[in-house]
Amino acid sequence: MTQPKVVSGPHVHSIFNVPRTMLMVMVALLPATGFGLYQFGWPAVFLFCVTVLSAWGFEVLSLWIAGRPVLRLASDGSAILTGWIVAMTLPPWAPWWVGLLGAFVAIVIGKQLFGGLGQNLFNPAMVARAMLLIALPVQMTTWVAPLGMAAHPGFMASLGITFGGHVPVDAVSSASVLGHLQSGLDAGTPMATLLAEIGPVEGLFYGHTAGSLGEISAALLLAGGIVLILMRIITPVIPLAVLGALFAWAALARLIDPAHFPPATLHLSSGAAMMAAFFIATDYVTSPTTPMGRAIYGVGIGTLIFVIRSWGAFPEGVAFSVLLMNACTPLIDTYVRPRIFGRTRSGKPLEIGERR
Repeated sequence: MTQPKVVSGPHVHSIFNVPRTMLMVMVALLPATGFGLYQFGWPAVFLFCVTVLSAWGFEVLSLWIAGRPVLRLASDGSAILTGWIVAMTLPPWAPWWVGLLGAFVAIVIGKQLFGGLGQNLFNPAMVARAMLLIALPVQMTTWVAPLGMAAHPGFMASLGITFGGHVPVDAVSSASVLGHLQSGLDAGTPMATLLAEIGPVEGLFYGHTAGSLGEISAALLLAGGIVLILMRIITPVIPLAVLGALFAWAALARLIDPAHFPPATLHLSSGAAMMAAFFIATDYVTSPTTPMGRAIYGVGIGTLIFVIRSWGAFPEGVAFSVLLMNACTPLIDTYVRPRIFGRTRSGKPLEIGERR
C-alpha cells in the first residue's frame, strides 16, 4: 500500500486559482470591451477576435515546441487575457496583421521566452504595445470617430477594412484626446481653445471619444476595477497609487501653468490610465509583493504617465511607464520586505520577552 507523501508548503486553499482569476478579470473587462466594440463596429470585432485567437494559438504552439503540457497550460486563460488586453490597446480599425503581430510579441517574446506564466519580468501586453508603437507609429496612431459621430460600415465592408485594408474614403478620421492636445499645443493653440474643442470631461469619462477599446470608457473600466477589488482579486493599493499620483502631479502642473497643462480630471478620464491602474499594473507576476512596494510601484507608474504625456514624444505613456516600473520590481522587492516573524525590523532575532 502506498504511503501518503507529505510535501512542503505553502498549502493555500482558495476558490480563485489561475483559470478562475483570469476568468473573473475577463468578466470585469467585458462591459468596457462590449461598449467599445459597439462604438466602433464590425472592424473592431474582427480585430479583437483575430488578436485573442492569435494569442491563444501562439501559446499552444510555444508550449508544443517547448515540450510542455499543452492542454493544461493553454487552458488556464492567461493567453486569452493577454490577447484581450493587447486588442484593447489597438486602434479599432487597425489591419488584422497588427493584431497578429501584437499577439506574437506578447506571447512568444514577452511571455514564453522568459519561461511562461509566472516567469516574465515585463507585462507581455505592454511589451507588445510598446513594440507596435515604435515599429508601426502610423498604424498605431490612426483613429476613427465612434458611433454617433460617424456612420459605421456594414458587415462586408468591415471585412474589407480589417482584412483587405480597404478603408472607405468617407470614413471619419479622428484624433485621440491626448493626441489632439499634444498636436494642438505644439501648434501653439491656446489650452482654452483645445479644451473647448474636446468638450466636457463627462463625455470623455463615459466614452464619447476616439481611441482604443481600452481608452474610451473610463467609467466602465472603473466599475470593472471596483468589482475586482470587492472580490479580492486585486488590492486597491496599486490603483489608488497610480491614479492618485497622476492626479496629484496633473493638478499641481495645472495650478502652476494652466496655459500648458490640462485639468487633472482630463488625465483620469482620457487615455488608458484607468485601464492601466486596474487591469495592467496589478498583474501579479510583474508587480511587487508587499503593500509598501506596491504603493511605490503605483506612484512610479502614475508619475511616469504624467511625465511622458506632458513632455514625451508619444501622447500616451502607459505602456512605457508600466515597463519601466516592471524593471524596478525586483529592486523594490529587494529593499521593501515584510518583517520576518520572530525578528526585529532590522532582521535581528528577538530575545525572549522582547517586543520590537
